[in-house]
Amino acid sequence: MEWTPVVLVTFKILVLGTGMYFAIKWHYDQGTKEKEWADEKRAILRAGRKVTVIFVLSLLALGFATYFFCRMIGLDLSFS
Repeated sequence: MEWTPVVLVTFKILVLGTGMYFAIKWHYDQGTKEKEWADEKRAILRAGRKVTVIFVLSLLALGFATYFFCRMIGLDLSFS
């Protein structure tokens, strides 16, 4: 009975130590990989922003065109 806590605590320290080592190593490797992919990420984000701006402007243009077309043909656009 006296050796059980010693074995379990030793096992726990080994398991947690190994887990911490691999967690730190993984985060370090992700950090170095992140630096390599930073330029590609910037390009992807820039392209995404362009697509979003074009979509919003197209949506606004379609909304205004619809509004003016409806006014031109005499539709009632009141909410009540």
